[in-house]
Amino acid sequence: MKTYKILTTLLISLTICSCSQQFLDLKPISNATTDNFYKTGDDIRNAVSGSYAALQADGVAGNSYVFAEIASDNTLPVASGSITDQDEFDRFYIKTTNPYINGRWNDSYTAIARYNTILDKIGGITMDESLKSRNIGEIKFLRALIYFNLVQTFGDVPLVTKAINDPDEGYAYSRNPKTEVYAQIEKDLADAEGALPVSYTGVDIGRATKGAARALLGKVYLTEKKYAQAVAKLKEVIDLNVYTILPSYADVFKVSNKNHKESVFDVQYKSGGSGEGNPWPNLFAPQNSGNSVIAFSGNGNNQPTDDLIKAFETGDVRKDVSLATSYVNASGQTVQANYVKKYFDTPVVNNDNGNNIPIIRYADVLLMYAESLNEVGYQATGEALTYLNLIRSRAGLKPKTATDIPDQQSFRLAMEQERRVEFAFEGQRWYDLVRTGRAVTVMNSKKDQIRLVNVLTNNNLVFPIPQSQIDINKDKIKQNPGY
Repeated sequence: MKTYKILTTLLISLTICSCSQQFLDLKPISNATTDNFYKTGDDIRNAVSGSYAALQADGVAGNSYVFAEIASDNTLPVASGSITDQDEFDRFYIKTTNPYINGRWNDSYTAIARYNTILDKIGGITMDESLKSRNIGEIKFLRALIYFNLVQTFGDVPLVTKAINDPDEGYAYSRNPKTEVYAQIEKDLADAEGALPVSYTGVDIGRATKGAARALLGKVYLTEKKYAQAVAKLKEVIDLNVYTILPSYADVFKVSNKNHKESVFDVQYKSGGSGEGNPWPNLFAPQNSGNSVIAFSGNGNNQPTDDLIKAFETGDVRKDVSLATSYVNASGQTVQANYVKKYFDTPVVNNDNGNNIPIIRYADVLLMYAESLNEVGYQATGEALTYLNLIRSRAGLKPKTATDIPDQQSFRLAMEQERRVEFAFEGQRWYDLVRTGRAVTVMNSKKDQIRLVNVLTNNNLVFPIPQSQIDINKDKIKQNPGY
């Protein structure tokens, strides 16, 4: 029984994951123990570089659309209505044994174990001190990002901030209150902000920057309803004067244009058969479409709902960039099918696309800033309206006026609409609805349309803790209410 626990428990896996055999992208030293591996500055640099790969894991970015898009009113899973793991999210009858729940928990804590090990070892390494400081900042940013995903997904979660070297230590961890988790996220991001550079050149482009740390911290403050702090932090991102929204919305997502001036932080992918490709374009193309939409066909996942399609105003250029409602097959016939276009690429092999997955765009910074300003205090013709209209202008839409948005609540609803269409399929919608307190109201208003199994309550604002974690640590890990 004890052997079974050691092999299956999350917290024990934190120890297992700290071994360098998890750094499979760091060959030829992948068989070394952690004590033997972390000896030089080069070892640390390799480990930090490899740490970004953890973001590609299914439970982190890979399946993020299941939590943020399918769980919302934006998209449907393939074969929606059948008893599938994604259908549980779509219609809200999520089981505690759902593999997407397990994947998010396990992949996230695997990444955290890696980050904690690096932070534990780096202090004893002789290396350039400025680079050491930067590397620490990068790891703290990444750890904060993972914990932010976790606390939004599950609520209270175990807060592990040190390397675990004894398997039995894992059983001591219970679920920390989310206030404590947010406090650690804030601390990590503040530390990262002070250590990270404004920008990089060459092969380092894509690493966490000062702007990324500030932007993520601004989003954290906004989520915690610390609106004045969010305003101040997001304004600091704006005042860096290194980001801008691109003139063309389509250019934001072109593979040939990655890491552009609107990109604050992306999960990086690279096509070419190296195992670093993005599978989303193939996952999202219609089933049975052959090569008509994308080479190697598609899986039909993450299908845009008719409700989302109708949410785009007439003339909104974002609609055709983001989605399509039909395609022409090899026989020249038009086939009706809703599918995501935003991440289109031309893969050389299946699921091997070059698109990055955006985590924070500058457009997000501007809209979060506008939202925070409105929460601090509505102003009929203030900066909040200016930034909202800046995003609308790029989309080819006429500006909103104080007549259209006469008060704070109407501005909130205008922001909800704008964020929905601006960030469709970018992992924002569900968490936006939860953050603004609108998830239960919006989802229940469409209960029959989106075929919810049950009326949503506040219990549904977080997802269930994996049953496996409760089974192996019943004294410490308790289930969320309602599951």
